[in-house]
Amino acid sequence: MIKSLKKEKRGKDGGFSLVESLVAISIFSIAVLTLLLSLGKGLSDTGYVKAKLTAEYLAAEGIEYIRNLRDTYVLYSPGNWNSFVGQLGPCIPANGCRFDAESIDFEDPDWPIRNMVITACGGTCLELKYDSNSGKYNYSSGVDSGFVRKIRMETVPGSSDEKKISSTVSWTQNSGAYSVTFSENLYDWVE
Repeated sequence: MIKSLKKEKRGKDGGFSLVESLVAISIFSIAVLTLLLSLGKGLSDTGYVKAKLTAEYLAAEGIEYIRNLRDTYVLYSPGNWNSFVGQLGPCIPANGCRFDAESIDFEDPDWPIRNMVITACGGTCLELKYDSNSGKYNYSSGVDSGFVRKIRMETVPGSSDEKKISSTVSWTQNSGAYSVTFSENLYDWVE
């Protein structure tokens, strides 16, 4: 009888108590939860970075398009800086404007003069659509991209031969609203 009591007592001393087991499970659960939260934050950050890079490319495209328009007006209609500025009339800071590059015939040397589609935004611009077949953003075909691009033209004080062009792209994600703005001063470079 004494032997069997010693065996029973030895068995209890050799295992884990209920409290020890609960503490171990709690520590393991906290570690797993922390790992899952870190992975979720990493995925969220990746989505933000992807959207920000896309917005930066779209904002840069806006500046490039307007710069190309200026160059075309000045080269193919020499001294036509005023026509270029007039074309961007809807882009005043209060409204901003958008352009639709889908209707442009790049084979036509006078494409900006004949096919220019610049529209004042008013309070808000339309959301860009992404066409997965062409891989391009536009306003007529594709699915809503979540990106809104607004171009603004401001007069630089004291200079009639210089305009500040800003291209702002905004979007909304789960964590809030964001925007990226690129700007450049364009000059009448032909005398």
